[in-house]
Amino acid sequence: MTKLSGKTALVTGASRGIGAAIAKRLAADGATVAITYTKGADAAAQVVKEIETAGGKAIAIQADAADAKAVSAAVEQTVSTFGNLDILVNNAGTAIPKPFEEATLEEMDRVIDINLRGVFIATQAALKHLRDGGRIISIGSCVGERMGTPGLVAYAATKGAVKMFTQGLAREVGTRGITVNNIQPGPIDTDLNPAAGDWAEPQLANTALKRYGHVDDIAAMVAFVAGPEASYITGTSLTVDGGTNA
Repeated sequence: MTKLSGKTALVTGASRGIGAAIAKRLAADGATVAITYTKGADAAAQVVKEIETAGGKAIAIQADAADAKAVSAAVEQTVSTFGNLDILVNNAGTAIPKPFEEATLEEMDRVIDINLRGVFIATQAALKHLRDGGRIISIGSCVGERMGTPGLVAYAATKGAVKMFTQGLAREVGTRGITVNNIQPGPIDTDLNPAAGDWAEPQLANTALKRYGHVDDIAAMVAFVAGPEASYITGTSLTVDGGTNA
């Protein structure tokens, strides 16, 4: 028996990068997993295939994180397919790096819609089904707590809001044994933020370890918080940033 046997997890925005790593790790720990994606059906199908090849169960559901009806339907499909819901991972997120003065209103709206409104939407939909003792885990950012990277003003603001959302919601659902936590990655090598990208140099310089992290570093922390050993951890932001905020 693995520690998440009998549990069902929904991971938003999990066709690639950190989300895909989280989905595969939760499945490896015994959970059945549903993932959502906006684009990239082939990539999402590949994540499901890898989970199934390893002996797990998974489904992929097309749902833009900013589309309330689509996200609600994804939650319902997860429950109807697997029978229950125990873990929600709010992973879907985006950044549009550029100086704030140059950012358009449409770009800022998109960042807010995915990073903050999307968390609200998915969490509210999931709470209707989440079993007592469940887990709500959001993927924030170290810049939501301490801002040291230029070009991420709107992004940092949304991640700071996720931090406070986590603290507030933990107070409301604690009597049901549901924990609510925020994982704050630092620079992680992904398509969105590649270690060799144009914005990598200042981020790398800010780390104590002088390197980018790997998606599995975040997946490992999510798996811990999702498991039984973390049942007394709630309302907390756990930073995995190579010492960026040290």
